[in-house]
Amino acid sequence: MASEGLPKNQDLSDPETQYILEGNARFRRLGWKRLTIISIVEAIALGSLGLPSAFATLGMVAGVILTIGIGLVAMYAGYNIGQVKLKYPEVGHYADVGRLLLGNVGSKIFVASFVALLIFVIGSHCLTGAIAFQTITESSVCSVVFSIVSAAILMILAIPPSFAEIAILGYIDFASIILAIGVTVIATGIQNSGSSGSIDHTPWSAWPMAGITFSQAIVATNNIVFAYSFAGCLPSFMEDMHTPEDYTKTLWWLGGIQIVIYTLTGSLIYAFVGQEVQSPALLSAGPVISRVVFGIALPVIFISGSINVTVVCRYIHGKFYHDSAARFINTRKGWMTWLGLITLVIILAWIIAEAIPIFSELLSIISALFVSGLSFYIPPVMWFVLLREGAWYERHNLQPAVCNLVVFIVGMVVFGCGTYSSIAELVHKFQSGEISKPFTC
Repeated sequence: MASEGLPKNQDLSDPETQYILEGNARFRRLGWKRLTIISIVEAIALGSLGLPSAFATLGMVAGVILTIGIGLVAMYAGYNIGQVKLKYPEVGHYADVGRLLLGNVGSKIFVASFVALLIFVIGSHCLTGAIAFQTITESSVCSVVFSIVSAAILMILAIPPSFAEIAILGYIDFASIILAIGVTVIATGIQNSGSSGSIDHTPWSAWPMAGITFSQAIVATNNIVFAYSFAGCLPSFMEDMHTPEDYTKTLWWLGGIQIVIYTLTGSLIYAFVGQEVQSPALLSAGPVISRVVFGIALPVIFISGSINVTVVCRYIHGKFYHDSAARFINTRKGWMTWLGLITLVIILAWIIAEAIPIFSELLSIISALFVSGLSFYIPPVMWFVLLREGAWYERHNLQPAVCNLVVFIVGMVVFGCGTYSSIAELVHKFQSGEISKPFTC
């Protein structure tokens, strides 16, 4: 409805009212097909680039099982989140669920987690952009310069505030990541065939690598978990839908496509490259091909990152201007604060990218601290507290109760074990000199 959000008996000729009507018309026009494209863009990005390395650590068997299993768990958790949004329309973003669960305290905790997750994810895009520019140019320019350039591109692409307005970029983005992965798979396959004569001779293993430590296994698993971190943005996207009930179509399409692409990407590149596969995976195609595929991947690095900027800034901006037409970013004040906000978020993300300058560990820390909760152990709590009808042990509740318990356990394992392992691995690599100090060339 165009009049949604208007006070009763509001004068429709009032300029403030006109801004609200225009804002609703501008933002509430997202269909499930467009949402699927945007969700794919937001979801199938950097996560896929860390999977072959995770397969190399865990082995082919465990890698495939975890990729499919965690994908199904993430889809089920996402379904719960969407049901909460439908049952409680006042939930505009994931962080709003905190108030429903734990009141004001819960609201603050969820806001902090939601905002921090997206800023960390934006930081991972900033880091990958810097790696891409270094690889493409083969320049001796300080890496800090490339990370600043990446941050600037992310900020420019995040200026349009409506998801529908940037949906067209999603097609470019999706083609970018599929083509980059495809070229990497084909190139590594050709290189393997030329060097060994047979795929059977490639040094991959069905089982975990020799001498694997607990921390290494958990960090690798968390890289797979990160690839399914889309759930936190789902309520934000649904807020722009003209028919929010259609989110389930998007969820099943997105989940299915993710599982197929991730399983093929992780298994094929690992099979072709073997234990020497790098993270991000595009570095594994050899010097020349890596430059080509990073060039192809530039749209997905920056468009996906900018969508995350838009999600977090839309949330903060909407809360700040909750009762003002400025929240629709169609007034002078709205635009000024919007531009200032995306600048602040980008600066924070850049600091994170420079502070944790290693791809796999950054993804693992994000998974352990934020994705574990927002995408896994909190959605089951939503079902038990907000969605469940009757006692959990009643016959109609037994199946969802068991499924949600499994999802909750997965999330808690990722949080507890993942946090310890990520920090332990990061400290080890800093001490051993495997990675440079923060904010240096």
